[in-house]
Amino acid sequence: MENLKLHKQKLYALIIAGVGLISMFLPWWHISFGGYGGYGGGFSTSINGLHELGFVSLLGFVGAGAIIFVMGDKTKPFAGQDKLIAAACFGVAGLIAIIQLLRQTKFASFGIFLAIIAGIAGAVVVYVLKPEQLEGKKPLRLNCINNTKQKPSCKGWLLFYTY
Repeated sequence: MENLKLHKQKLYALIIAGVGLISMFLPWWHISFGGYGGYGGGFSTSINGLHELGFVSLLGFVGAGAIIFVMGDKTKPFAGQDKLIAAACFGVAGLIAIIQLLRQTKFASFGIFLAIIAGIAGAVVVYVLKPEQLEGKKPLRLNCINNTKQKPSCKGWLLFYTY
């Protein structure tokens, strides 16, 4: 991804927007009548997320992905207005998916759950996480507390992580 020269926060947001976009084409509801899952003379059908309000969710994921390339500098993290717009796009996409789930929960399938997760995760990556948390400059160290004069082995002792 060095060729795109995207900041990590924008790269993660783009990946999440892609997952959300794919979830729109996956089945949101699966309905089967008669038989076991449509076998044995029954009828079975799946409905994807491009119906009714789900189309607004599609626009949210597409908008969140487009913000990365249209607004601001690609090499810098989200800031200001583009941060708010991208978070709102992800939030609206996740909220519409939740509304669709609440309208019909009985036959819900995995696509709607993936859209909800992508909408929430996108809003968190864009708005809640700080760019410094994504950089990972310092490795995570494992420290142990040992109150004895023996060499600390961290076996059976209290462990804690520091940055």
